[in-house]
Amino acid sequence: MKLLYTLAMLSIATVASANPFPEGDALAGQKLFEQHKCNSCHDSMMSGDGNKIFTRLNRKVSNPEELIAQITRCSGNVGANFTRQDKQHLGAYLNRFYNLK
Repeated sequence: MKLLYTLAMLSIATVASANPFPEGDALAGQKLFEQHKCNSCHDSMMSGDGNKIFTRLNRKVSNPEELIAQITRCSGNVGANFTRQDKQHLGAYLNRFYNLK
């Protein structure tokens, strides 16, 4: 019985750690990203393909906390006041590029 309990707890911990934005909804994040025209700034920085900013070799983000901090910094560029929940949604959406754990 103890073994079964231990395995169940390990499974839960693994699932929780696999998703760095468990409160986020990627579809809602995509809508926010598009609504606030986030890529307009990225496009100018990346010669027209804003999505390259997420996969460049010298990118600034390497963990979930850094991504949330970057979202906070970028929010001023687009005149947005993202809530904590918005940032979770955006993190869940942007993690398709970052694959953060």
